[in-house]
Amino acid sequence: MTFYTISYLENHQQINQLINNIVMIVFLILLAFMFIKYFRHRLVTRYRDFGIIFFLLLLLFAGFQITDMEKNSTKQVQSSQMVPFIKAVAVDHHVKQSQVVVNSTTLTDGIIVRIKDEDYRVNLSENGDNYTLTRAHVVNHKVNLEK
Repeated sequence: MTFYTISYLENHQQINQLINNIVMIVFLILLAFMFIKYFRHRLVTRYRDFGIIFFLLLLLFAGFQITDMEKNSTKQVQSSQMVPFIKAVAVDHHVKQSQVVVNSTTLTDGIIVRIKDEDYRVNLSENGDNYTLTRAHVVNHKVNLEK
């Protein structure tokens, strides 16, 4: 079972978006370079062909980006709720935030919270503004901690 710390949740929420943006910027630069080369040497058609290939790759990654944005919009809202949830649990149980870990990156009903090596199941209200913790016992005690 994998548990996530508050520092992991604060730092790793936008990594996929960053990678996609970097790839798109690289393709834009390559596309601009190929068009400059094509306009300088109009008789050499390979620059035009490379430019078309880079343009199509740019369109492909832009499509992936739009699809990911649609999928991740609700996930990002739930992920952004996880950090305040961990802070609230730490305050309620009088422990440091680093001693509270969760087994999910999104705030949903039924996730497991580990506080000082004790596991609890989270029961959220319908509107998500309050929670109850019930003692839980996990079957697999082997834990992978993502920091």
